[in-house]
Amino acid sequence: MTRSIIPALVFFLAGAVLSAVWFSSGGAHNPGRENGAVALSEATQTVLQHLDSPVEIRFYSSLDPSSVSASVRAFAGRVDQLLGQYEQAGGERVRVVRCNSPGNFSANAAQADGIGAFNNDKGNACFLGIAVQCGGQKESLSHLAPEWEQALEPDLTRAIAGAAEAKARAQPLARADTATLEAVRRAIPNLDGVSLEEGTKVLREAGLAQFKQAGEEMQAKIKDAQQRFLEAQGNQPEAAQQAAREQLQKIQEEAAEKLRQIALTSHAQIAALQQLKKTAP
Repeated sequence: MTRSIIPALVFFLAGAVLSAVWFSSGGAHNPGRENGAVALSEATQTVLQHLDSPVEIRFYSSLDPSSVSASVRAFAGRVDQLLGQYEQAGGERVRVVRCNSPGNFSANAAQADGIGAFNNDKGNACFLGIAVQCGGQKESLSHLAPEWEQALEPDLTRAIAGAAEAKARAQPLARADTATLEAVRRAIPNLDGVSLEEGTKVLREAGLAQFKQAGEEMQAKIKDAQQRFLEAQGNQPEAAQQAAREQLQKIQEEAAEKLRQIALTSHAQIAALQQLKKTAP
């Protein structure tokens, strides 16, 4: 079981939950920027730090100044800045290729990566999108727009996680243990009458329910710890501030581990279901 499977599944299970948490934690009011600098969320950093396989992000930015507004071109610059943070946080695991000049841009390559052209009727075709590749798996954000800037980071991180998960699914499955096989049979009592697709849906929905519950508990604990930390910063000595900081970090780590275990269990059960269906007469 590789580490890369875990964060990918966390984001698969999270789906809308991740976006809701990201927006509620301040992203909606401060879209990836703190004091003028891009700041990645902890969720994004967790995904990047747990990637085993390298990910390539191709940023296509070919904008005709005669047909594209200055605000869109400025937005493209902010996207580039955000991708720089992904490079920095991901280290050797993340490589960004910028396709934004005549020497390294190809309309055919952009379209092959699922990036859509726009403004064709106003002059030169323009492209502004991102393709994420992990091994032979690819995810695309076909047309970036300033109106959706607040959701860019969670969307991009989900694309990275999705490519990593797809690559993990393509690898040979490890043989499931007896306890996991029995857990699948309990979750799907009519196993023989359920297709692989239907069974997978049942297990993923169960994992999502567990993830939602854990996420709600996590947010409540982290919010309380954050409040105590802010109070310590305001009127308590350095030792008390350090203790509050360490407590907040501990709660965040415990929450991340709990989500990791939920994702790990979900993946193991889905793998076991595939094994049962494969060996069924």
